[in-house]
Amino acid sequence: MKNQDEGLRRVIGVRSLTVMAVNVTIGAGIFALPAVVAMQLGASAIWAYLLCGLLMVPTLLCFVELGTKITTSGGSYAYVEKAFGPLAGFLTNTLYWLGYAVMTDAALANVMVDNLATFFPVLTVPLYRVVFLALFMSGLAVLNVIGVKESSRFVVTITLIKIVPLLLLIVVGIFYVDVDNFKSENSFSITNLGEASLILFYAFGGAESVLCATGEIKEPKRTIPRGLLLGVLIIFLIYVLIQIVAQGILGDTLASQAAAPLAGVAEKVFGQYGMMLLVATAAISCFGTISGDLLVCSRIPYAAARDGLLPSYLAKLHPRFATPYRSIIMYALVGLLLSVSGGFRQLAIMSSASLLLVYAGVIAATIRLRGMKSENSFKIPGGLTVPVLAMMGTLWFLSNLAAREFIATGIFLILFTSVYFIMKKASSSNGQP
Repeated sequence: MKNQDEGLRRVIGVRSLTVMAVNVTIGAGIFALPAVVAMQLGASAIWAYLLCGLLMVPTLLCFVELGTKITTSGGSYAYVEKAFGPLAGFLTNTLYWLGYAVMTDAALANVMVDNLATFFPVLTVPLYRVVFLALFMSGLAVLNVIGVKESSRFVVTITLIKIVPLLLLIVVGIFYVDVDNFKSENSFSITNLGEASLILFYAFGGAESVLCATGEIKEPKRTIPRGLLLGVLIIFLIYVLIQIVAQGILGDTLASQAAAPLAGVAEKVFGQYGMMLLVATAAISCFGTISGDLLVCSRIPYAAARDGLLPSYLAKLHPRFATPYRSIIMYALVGLLLSVSGGFRQLAIMSSASLLLVYAGVIAATIRLRGMKSENSFKIPGGLTVPVLAMMGTLWFLSNLAAREFIATGIFLILFTSVYFIMKKASSSNGQP
C-alpha cells in the first residue's frame, strides 16, 4: 500500500465528513426499524439501542486511530493491507465494496423506486423502472466524476432534506407521547436482546465508509476524529429519539406496523399529508444514501487498483477533475446491474456478515499497527483495552448470524481467494511483479 500523495484533491472538511457519515448510515432502515426492534423487545427496545451503541464505540475508535495513521484512500482495505499484506487487503476490499456496499445500494435503489411508485405508478412497469434506475445511476456517476467537492455539497443538501422531516417528527411528536406506552409487562431474553442488537448493527454500520475517501479529506488527523465521532453521535441520538416517539405514540401497536411504522406515527401527528411526507422522505433517504456511498465507496476499488490488486485501468484519475472516474463508473454500473437483475436479493443476505468480517480485520490491524509511528495521529488511550473490547463485541455480533450467512460468506471468500491467485499468476506470466 503506497502511502504518498495520490493526486486527489483534499476538499472534505469536518462538516462535510459529519454530514456524509449521517447520510450513508441513516438510510431506508430507519423508517422500518422501530417496529422491527419492538417485535423483539416491545417497550424495552431502547436497551438494544444503548447496547449496540456501546458495542460500536470501541470499533469506531479503531477506525479513527487507523484513519489518522494511514491517510490515503481505501479505508478498511488500506488498514488491513498495511497490517496483513495483499491477500488480506484484496479480500477486505472485495468484501466491503462488493459484498457490502454495492449490494446494499442495489437493495436501496429498489426500495427508493417502490416508494416513488406511490406517487408515480408508471414506475411499477418493469421497462420504465429499468430506465429510471439507469438514468439515476448515470446521473450520480456523472456528478461524482465532475468532482468530489460538488458531490459532497450535493450529499450535504440531500442529507438536510431527508433529516429535517425526521427532526420535525421528533420535535412535534414528543408532545403526543403517552408515557404509559413505555410500561412493559413482558420480559425479554438475552437471545431477544442479541437478535435485536444485530438488527441495529445493520442500521448503525456504514458510518466508517466515509474513510474510504481519506485521500480527499482535509487535515485527516484533525478532521477524522471530529467528523466521524460527531456524525455517529448524531446518528445515535436520532435513532433513539425516533424509537422513543414511535413507542410513545403507537404503543403496543408499533410491532404490528412493520411495513411503515414512521408513516403511522406521522399520520397520528400530522394526518394524511404527514404520512405522504414520510413516504417521500423514505425515497429521498434511499437516494441520499446511495449518492453518499457512490462518493466514498467507489474509492475502494480505485485504491486496490492503485496498489496493483485490481487492474490498473481502475486507478486512472480524470485529467481535468482529478477523480477516479473509471472506478466511479464501474461501481455505478455494477450497482445498476444488481438493482435491475433481482438476483442481488439472494446475495444481499451476506452483506451484514461481510461488514462484520471487515470490522474484525480492522480491529486486528489496529492491534498489529500499534507500534507504527505517525506524527500527530490519534491514539486510543488504555493500550490494547479498547481494541480487545471491540473484537469481543464484533465476535458477539457474529455469533448471532444465521448459518446460511456464514456459508454464503465462506463461499465468497473461497471464490475471491481463487480470483486473487489467478490474477497474481496472470500478472507474473506477463512479467509484472
